Amino acid sequence: MKSLLEKTEAFYERHERHISSFALIAGFIFDNLTVQRIDLPFDHIIIIAYLVISGGSIALINYYKEHPPQKDFSVGLENFLPSLIQFAFGGLFSVFFVFYVRSATLSSSWPFLVMLLVLLVGNEFFRNYYQRLTFQVAVYYIAIFSFSILITPVLLKKINAGVFLLSGLLSIIFLYFFTRILFIVVSKRYESSRVDINRLVAVIFLVVNILYFTNLIPPIPLAMKNSGAYHSVAKVGDNYVVVSERGRWYESLPFIFPKVLHFRAGESVYAFSAIFAPTDLSTGIIHDWQYFDTVTDKWVSTTKVAFDIHGGRGEGYRIFSKKDNVFSGKWRVDVKTKSGQIIGRIRFNVELGLGSVVLIESSI
Repeated sequence: MKSLLEKTEAFYERHERHISSFALIAGFIFDNLTVQRIDLPFDHIIIIAYLVISGGSIALINYYKEHPPQKDFSVGLENFLPSLIQFAFGGLFSVFFVFYVRSATLSSSWPFLVMLLVLLVGNEFFRNYYQRLTFQVAVYYIAIFSFSILITPVLLKKINAGVFLLSGLLSIIFLYFFTRILFIVVSKRYESSRVDINRLVAVIFLVVNILYFTNLIPPIPLAMKNSGAYHSVAKVGDNYVVVSERGRWYESLPFIFPKVLHFRAGESVYAFSAIFAPTDLSTGIIHDWQYFDTVTDKWVSTTKVAFDIHGGRGEGYRIFSKKDNVFSGKWRVDVKTKSGQIIGRIRFNVELGLGSVVLIESSI
């Protein structure tokens, strides 16, 4: 009779792909529910734990490749290590994707988000590649760089190009010490892969920098918590009272169907946004009002309103601006940093004439 352990191993071998896929989906849902704020120590611990597990697994699996194990336990551990690396990388890029997608506008940050999504979803198909030191280190460096971009602004309480460049420098320093450990533990395998590793790391570093300076990386750790276009916005005590109009059901999907606002000629439109920033981080934010010019087929910026926001409020620092004398057509307000990184976008269409519009007052 087979033991329970043998039955469990046989079941896992038969259903390994399905179990791995389920674990990926469940892990992503778990991370989305558990990771809350990038400035919370618990979330830092989760990411650091994944980095330690993946880094240790890389060193150990290559040690066994260079020094084949003899004992049954070591042989079993060697066979398990690729799955452990896969688990750790899956956890890392799941957390990163959750944080970055919260700070992203898809239309402006999709290249970087696609890269993270490929590493997250593609993790299911990378098992054989996790046997290769060059691939392991390259993926590990992407994880290190992504974490450095997240954590450096939180620690320094500021966000700008200099902070980003510092995060890149820190990621290189961290990787240098990690590769020194690999050189000590698996000198032959590391030396045979060193040139390829250096080339890949250089390419990754260059690509991420290009994405940042072309404003294609979300402005982590800032995140849009709430936004909208309204007939009026006013601060009353600790709340903001907004006047909106009862829209059609499908306008609850603003990414597909922009909200339609109706006005009399000469009236103003208000744009509201609540932006999360880590505790003690202060930075500049811009509301960039734009309309779509049907003649040139381009978006035209008409008004830019600057704000200073201060971090710490979980629901976001609340700001609003208004545009006078709006006219019919497509409008949007880009909520962005002073360097041009888009945190969020408020889309709406303006039609003149109130008709049967029902106005609703509410607090946010």
